[in-house]
Amino acid sequence: MLKRFPIAGLVVGAAVLVGFMAARPGDAQTPATPKRYLPEWTASGDLILPKGFHRWVFVGSPLTPNALNGGKANFPEFHNVYIEPGSYEIYKQTGEFPEGTILFKELQLTLPGENSDGSRTELSGRGYFGGPLNGADVTVKDTKRFPDTGGWGYFNFHHYEPKAATAKAMPKSECAYCHMASAKKDEVWTQFYPLLDNPKLD
Repeated sequence: MLKRFPIAGLVVGAAVLVGFMAARPGDAQTPATPKRYLPEWTASGDLILPKGFHRWVFVGSPLTPNALNGGKANFPEFHNVYIEPGSYEIYKQTGEFPEGTILFKELQLTLPGENSDGSRTELSGRGYFGGPLNGADVTVKDTKRFPDTGGWGYFNFHHYEPKAATAKAMPKSECAYCHMASAKKDEVWTQFYPLLDNPKLD
C-alpha cells in the first residue's frame, strides 16, 4: 500500500532544497551598486564634513616625510585617501569621475623617528609607521560650482584634530593650481593610486 505524504511537507522540502542550491559557495553573485553619498552644503555654500568616509573605498596612502624633505615637507603625513563608493563604481564603468565625486584625504602623522631619515624600527623592521590623525582635505567634483578650478573644489577641514564641521573652498592658488598642472587625470593624482589609474584591477 502506498504511503501518502502531506502536500505541505513536500512543498517545504522543495523550498529548503532550492534555498540550499541557491546558497552554494562559489555561485556568482551580482553585487548591488551602492547608493551614492553626494556632497552636503550649508546655506552659504560651505562643504559639510562627509559622513562615514572610513567605510568608503580606500585607494592608497602616499607619504612625504619631513626628514626626506629638508624638514619642511608640505604634507609630512600619510595621505589616507578614500573615494565615495557609488562614484567609484561609476568611474570603473566609464573611466570618468562623475559629478558629485568626493575624494577624502585623511592626514595621519608618523610616529617619532629614531634615525636621521625619520624612520624608526619596529617588529616588522625599519620604516615609517602611522601615528595620530591630523585633520583632512576633501575634493569634490562639481563643474557648475567650481568652473575656475577645473570643475573641482578643494577643502581643508583642519590640519589638526578634531576635523572642522564645515569648510570653505580654497583659492585656486593653493590646491587647485598643483592639481591642474600635474595630476594625471581630471585633476586627480591617479598615478599614485593603482585602483584609480587602472580601475579594471578591482
